[in-house]
Amino acid sequence: MTLLVMFASLISCQNKKESGKAELNEKPNIIYILADDLGYGDVGCYGQTEIKTPNLDKMAAEGMMFTQHYSGSTVCAPSRCVLMTGLHTGHAKVRGNANVPLDETDITVAELLKSAGYKTGLIGKWGLGESGSSGIPNKQGFDYFFGYLNQIRAHNFYPDYLWRNTTKVPLDNEIVVAQEGYSKGIGSASTNKNAYSHDLFTAHALEFVEKSADTAFFLYLAYTIPHANNEHWLIDEHGMEVPDYGLYESKDWPDKQKGLAAMITRMDSDIGKIKMKLEELDITKNTLVIFTSDNGPHAEGENDPEFFNSNGKFRGIKRDLYEGGIRVPMIAYWPETIEPGQTSDHISTFWDFLPTACDLAGVKAPKNIDGISFLPELLGKEQAKHDNLYWEFTEQGGKQAVRKGKWKLVKLNIFNPDKTRVELYNLENDPSEQNDVSEQHPDVMNEMTKLLETERTESKEFTLYPSK
Repeated sequence: MTLLVMFASLISCQNKKESGKAELNEKPNIIYILADDLGYGDVGCYGQTEIKTPNLDKMAAEGMMFTQHYSGSTVCAPSRCVLMTGLHTGHAKVRGNANVPLDETDITVAELLKSAGYKTGLIGKWGLGESGSSGIPNKQGFDYFFGYLNQIRAHNFYPDYLWRNTTKVPLDNEIVVAQEGYSKGIGSASTNKNAYSHDLFTAHALEFVEKSADTAFFLYLAYTIPHANNEHWLIDEHGMEVPDYGLYESKDWPDKQKGLAAMITRMDSDIGKIKMKLEELDITKNTLVIFTSDNGPHAEGENDPEFFNSNGKFRGIKRDLYEGGIRVPMIAYWPETIEPGQTSDHISTFWDFLPTACDLAGVKAPKNIDGISFLPELLGKEQAKHDNLYWEFTEQGGKQAVRKGKWKLVKLNIFNPDKTRVELYNLENDPSEQNDVSEQHPDVMNEMTKLLETERTESKEFTLYPSK
C-alpha cells in the first residue's frame, strides 16, 4: 500500500468516526431492554424531575433519543407479539391480553437472528405461550430463556418459581394465590419475600452477556418494572413491589409512589451495570442497546400516574389508544456508530424492530411484515417513512387508532354502535389530543376511516367486527 493510499484510508476512517457513520461491523450485538408500563414522562431525559434515571439519561446524551416512537399496543401481550413478529395489531396473532400462543408458523425476530448465526437469549417476561404450547420461547427462536411465561404470574415480583428454558426453577418465596377474578388460580402475592425477580433478571443478563461475548448475540431483556402486582389486595399492601424505597425513603410521598420511583431507579441502576459489563468486555462499540417500554403508564396497584406526570404532555394511559397509552420513550445507544446527543422525531414503532434487526444481521426480513427498518435513522442516513400506523384493541368496548402524518384518528366503543364515536386530532398542533377536529376536516376523516378497514384482517381470537 502506498503512503498516499494509507493516508487516504486513515482520513476516511477518521471522518466516519467523527460523523457517527462508521461502517457496520459484520454482525453487531443487539440488546433490547423493555420496561413494563413505563410512561413517556417517567425518564429524566423525557422530562421527569422527581424520579432519578442517570444511566438512561447518559445513554440518551451519548446516543439517540426518539420523541415519536410507538409501542405495539396499549397492553402487554399484543405489544410483545408485535415486537417479535413485525406485524401490527391489525395482522398479528396476539391482539389482547388473552392466553393465545404464537403459532409454529409465526416468524420471530429471534428466529431470524438465530438463522444469521446469533446466540439468542430472552430474560424476563414473555407472555406469548404457556408451557407445552407452540409459543414458548425455545420454540420461537430463543436458545436461552429465564423468566415468566405467563403475564399474570409476572404481576408478582416475588414468585414461587421462574422458568429456565422448559424447567421450573423454585424460588425461596411463599405465595398466596388469587381465588377470584380474571387472575383466579394464577395471580398471586408473596407472604415471604426473599428472591426479587428483577434482581435475578439482571444477574442472568450479565451472565448471558459475559458468556456470549465471543460471538454475535441478541439479548431481549424484558424487565417487569414498573408494572404493579394487581393481586396486592391478597396481602393488604400496595402493588408497587420493591425491596426498599432507596433514595425516596424519606420523601413526603405516598408509599406506592415511593415504590414506583424506587422501581424505576433500580432498573436504571441495573441498566448501568449492563453498560459497565459491555465496557469491561470491550464490546461496547460492537453492541447496539435499545431501551423502551411496552405501553404507557398504569393506574394499577394503587399507583397514581398523575403524581409524577408519567405520561408527560400526552393524554391517556395504559389501555388507551390516545398518545399517552402508546407513545413511549426509546433510546438507542451505540458508541462510534450513532452520533451522540441526537434527538430524532422520526415516527417509528415496535413493528419496525424486526426489519431493523434483520438489517443489522444481514438477513432478509419476511415480505409480509408491516415494519420499516430504522437503521438508516440510527446511522444518519436517508430514512424511509410509514404511510400510516395502525392499532386495535378489543377491551373497553373495542378501539382502533390510526396515524397518518400529523393526523391521528381514534375510534371508540366499537361494540356498542349507539355509543361509537370517531375523533380526529392534528398532532402537529395538538399533541395532547384535546381538540377533536373531525367536523372541520371531512376529507381527512374519510381517508383515515378507510384505513381502519384496509389495515386489518379479522381475527378469530380477537374479534373487533363480528360478522352479522
